[in-house]
Amino acid sequence: MDRVKRMVSERPVVIFSKSSCILSHTIKSLFNDFGVNPTVYELDEISRGREIELALCGLGCSTVPAVFVGGELVGGANEIMSLQLKMGLKPMLIKAGALWV
Repeated sequence: MDRVKRMVSERPVVIFSKSSCILSHTIKSLFNDFGVNPTVYELDEISRGREIELALCGLGCSTVPAVFVGGELVGGANEIMSLQLKMGLKPMLIKAGALWV
């Protein structure tokens, strides 16, 4: 769990993903469309990916993508899309220093 906390504290936007997950791809595309360059960890392609996945479950995120903004868990695809629809994602990205206006 400490490793995950360290990983998410180092960058403004961190996405834990799986390379075969279409929802993960959609969320990564959304951030790229904003001009945000998230740090992406593909859990099925990195060493200790399964261990990280278990730690994410311990934090309350049992599916991918698991998105962290400003070091805080925002949630998965549903939460990110809901924030976007409510116009809340962009201000969050600006506050985290991931997006400049």
